[in-house]
Amino acid sequence: MRIAIVGAGGVGGLLGGLLARSGVEVVVVARGATLDAIFRDGLRVDSPLGSFTARVAAAAADPAALPASDAVLLAVKSWQVAEVAPRLVPLLAPGGVVVPLQNGIEAADQLAQALGPEAVAGGVIKALAWIDRPGAIRHVGPPPEVIMGERGPRAGQRTPRLEALASTLSRARVEARVTEDIEREVWEKFLLVEPWGAIAAASRAPIGVLRTLADVRALLEAAMGEVVSLARARGVRLPADAAASTVAFLDTLPPEGTASLQRDVGAGRPSEFEDQVGAVCRLGRQEGVTTPVHDTLYAILQPQEASARGRVSRFPRT
Repeated sequence: MRIAIVGAGGVGGLLGGLLARSGVEVVVVARGATLDAIFRDGLRVDSPLGSFTARVAAAAADPAALPASDAVLLAVKSWQVAEVAPRLVPLLAPGGVVVPLQNGIEAADQLAQALGPEAVAGGVIKALAWIDRPGAIRHVGPPPEVIMGERGPRAGQRTPRLEALASTLSRARVEARVTEDIEREVWEKFLLVEPWGAIAAASRAPIGVLRTLADVRALLEAAMGEVVSLARARGVRLPADAAASTVAFLDTLPPEGTASLQRDVGAGRPSEFEDQVGAVCRLGRQEGVTTPVHDTLYAILQPQEASARGRVSRFPRT
């Protein structure tokens, strides 16, 4: 297989490095200092799976400059998906598949609008990885896990293209599997990262504080309840104990743990705010599901996102 990695940040860089090390032909879409570093030094990965440098077959800022691939792993931020989606057309070989690995719940639909539903599967990534410096990735914790599943006309099918991709990832020491219900997997991850990220960004507190203070823990549980109600209104078959098991998982995390949305907002960077908190509010209105906790979180966080994107004047973040 030839596999394209679009976005060489923590997730994309880790997967690209592991795949290239295992002998897979990997091409990478990156830009700026990251692209320069990949050209010059390759992809550097420091991980419990090994510390190594891997050379990729090709890298470019423009997807059209790369050879067409059997699979495209999309690892850009959620808010970048709509812009990059049409540019993936020349990168995808006939019969190939794009697998989005974002934290949100709308990336696959956005890709399907640009590429057609047959070309898009659903995907989830579970990994603790980040950019140490351009072209260098730090990974901690267990091996990355990638869950994939067909959508649209192929929903529920364990197709050869996804089974082949899962096998290729597994040989690279990625825990990969194909599911018959990818929508449930996507929403289960969203149930973890979105309420936690939103409340952590608003409070600027690590998970150990959020789960210890009774009032904040109750707020977290209420926010999760809104996500569960929205998922079920959209026909997603979440388990009956989905919220309770998610809170129980948060109780196991290191107390200093922070969420990616929290880190971006705190640093004054453009974030996935609209694709997480905004999505819950917007889809709640569409489905007739009330989301008062999220409506409040949206209003609290909106000025910081507007400042990060230059829509209002920047202000101190103290």
